[in-house]
Amino acid sequence: MTISRDDLEGKLREIEGVVVETEDEAKQNLGLVVGGAVVVVVALIAYGIWRSRRRRIHIEVYQTT
Repeated sequence: MTISRDDLEGKLREIEGVVVETEDEAKQNLGLVVGGAVVVVVALIAYGIWRSRRRRIHIEVYQTT
């Protein structure tokens, strides 16, 4: 069995097409992953700020004359 140059070139172009499609899908998913990570980080920071404000002792001083 012999493999011609055209057969090899055709197969490599097919593989290249699959790789390009996979790369495009990965780039789209990367945006979703980064967006999700940003949302999680912001939520954690907001939760930390909220908890730290709840733990503070609030003392109110009223001046009477």
